[in-house]
This record gives sequence, C-alpha cells and structure tokens, in this order.
Amino acid sequence: MSEQTVKEKPASGTQHAALTRALMEGISSGRFPVGSLLPTEFELCDLYGASRYAVRVAINELVELGLVSRRRRAGTRVEARTAPRNYRQQLASLDDLVQFGTSHVRVVQDTGEALLDRALAEALGATAGTRWLRISSLRLDGGAKAIPVGWTDVYLDPAYPDIVELVRASPDTLIVSLVEGRHGRHVAEIRQDITAATVPERVAAPLRVEPGSPALRIVRRYLDHAGLAFVISDTIHPAGRFTASSRLLRSRE
Repeated sequence: MSEQTVKEKPASGTQHAALTRALMEGISSGRFPVGSLLPTEFELCDLYGASRYAVRVAINELVELGLVSRRRRAGTRVEARTAPRNYRQQLASLDDLVQFGTSHVRVVQDTGEALLDRALAEALGATAGTRWLRISSLRLDGGAKAIPVGWTDVYLDPAYPDIVELVRASPDTLIVSLVEGRHGRHVAEIRQDITAATVPERVAAPLRVEPGSPALRIVRRYLDHAGLAFVISDTIHPAGRFTASSRLLRSRE
C-alpha cells in the first residue's frame, strides 16, 4: 500500500494509547475504510515505530470499541468509522484508570476554588466547610467535535495549585498521576460510588442533553497511605454513553 510507505509517529502519551488514537483517526478519516483490513501487526510496527506489544494492545482497544474485528488468519477488519456512543469501562486497578485517562481527552472548562456545602460534602465523602481546588472538564473519546462521554469535577487538595496548569498541558494524564509525579503523594486506595442521577442544569448544555435527563454519577476518592483523600472526582455520564463494568470472582477458600 503506497500510502503506508512513510512512517508516522503517534501523538504524545503512552505508546499504545497514542497508537490507538492514531488508528481511530485513520479509521474515522476513511484512510482505513470500513470493510478493509488494517495493516498487519508487523506493518503497523514499522509504520508507526511502535512495539508489537503496543500494537496488540491498541488493536484490542479498537475491538472493545467496536471499530474492528479480528479473526485468526483473516486479519483485522474495519467494522465502523465511529465507536458506539455507549462507552464501556472495565476497571480492576489504578493502572486501568490510567489507561482510561490516556484514551479519553480531557478538555478543561473551568477552574477555581470550591467551598464544600453540606450536600456536596456528603456526596463526595468529604467534610463540609473545607476548601478544595476545583477543575471542571469534559471527557471526550474522539476529536473536539465528539459527543462528550461525561462531565467531571475534580476536587484537589489546595496544597497543589501548580497542578492546575499541568492539567491543561497534559489532557490525557489522570490528575492524580500528575500529583504523584510532581509531589510524590501516592494513591494507596480508591473508593468508588456509582449512583443513578440526573444531569444538573449547569452541565446540560456542554453535555448536549436536557437538564434533568437520566445520568450515571461516579464519585472516586483517591486516598493516600494515611487514608486521607487528596483527589476526589465527581463525574456525570448522560444515559446511554457510558457503562461501568466489574468482574467478580468466587473465592477459592
């Protein structure tokens, strides 16, 4: 294929996440048309300068998104130009959350200081009357024109004001990872609460839905080794755009 003779370099981010985005762009633009076969693993390694491991992980992500299908000895076939609007998230560790961050672009909408009232503090599992830094963002699973997956308000320990600018400069990196890298405060535990909710009026327009429409609310508290939360995320996912999946195994004991 003549168009594959020039090597391309994936965008910044972890190698497989950058490669996933590059392949998604190639599919959505029609470079890899629906019904055609993607280049082989070896060809993708050469084309993008990526490792075979990164290629395999990227292809697996495209399969999960419903963009391609794989059959032994038949290759990887392009099935759709865009992924279904419902995104399925399956998490088992902080590493999975990090990967989720690299595959979804964060577009910061607003930043500021937040004084938690009783209702918000109760929802976040925090103390009423405490002050936090707030970073509000849209999460997108494609380009700037993609339908948002959700709206996230991240509440950050006010001791880390320098993280705000890092967040703007690193749209595919989890905020908690930025804190770990810059300040060395590490996550020991993540506590997650998932509840049925409605879309607040203040975020309805950016999410392109009606105020009060059904939604999924996910609150995650990132605790350090002393059991103190230093980052709390509060995300609203409009109905039909996100699925939170878990895998439960029976104990062998």
